[in-house]
Amino acid sequence: MTRHVLVLGGARSGKTGFAERLALHGGVKPAYLATAEALDGEMRDRVASHKAVRGERFATIEEPLKLPDALIRASKDHDVILVDCLTLWITNLLLANEDVSSAVSELGATLIQLKRAKVILVSNEVGLGIVPDNAMARTFRDLAGAAHQRLAEICDDVYFVVAGLPMTLKGEPPEQNPTHIHEA
Repeated sequence: MTRHVLVLGGARSGKTGFAERLALHGGVKPAYLATAEALDGEMRDRVASHKAVRGERFATIEEPLKLPDALIRASKDHDVILVDCLTLWITNLLLANEDVSSAVSELGATLIQLKRAKVILVSNEVGLGIVPDNAMARTFRDLAGAAHQRLAEICDDVYFVVAGLPMTLKGEPPEQNPTHIHEA
């Protein structure tokens, strides 16, 4: 049975490294589906750094908006698809004036139907801090929180990563894998 996974954590919590270990441990032909857009020099450097750390272990697919379609396409060639990250995807949707709630519903429906590949979703938990001081930031926080709740219902395993340590919120504890993959 394919078990979809949601990995949540704060910035630099170790969530991506943990998700990469899950993907490498759980499949033979993993894909890394990146939602980031490198719109400035700093972001281009970040993307290049992430690609260098992953090396040849993952096929890289870039899709900033049409995540459900990209998952369906990727599932034809890959047994595990790591999506990094949902909060960037939500940001991209907001900036493109797309309906985030509808997009999250479509993603959920895709996950329910997708049985060919395990999907590991990575996302920033943004609801643990202070209330944002502007309407757009509050809207983003609310949309991300709603997306996390919906996707946590659908995913079989949900983890929260703090200081590089995964906590199991739902499902099976992760298998201990000594391979360390640095989160850039």
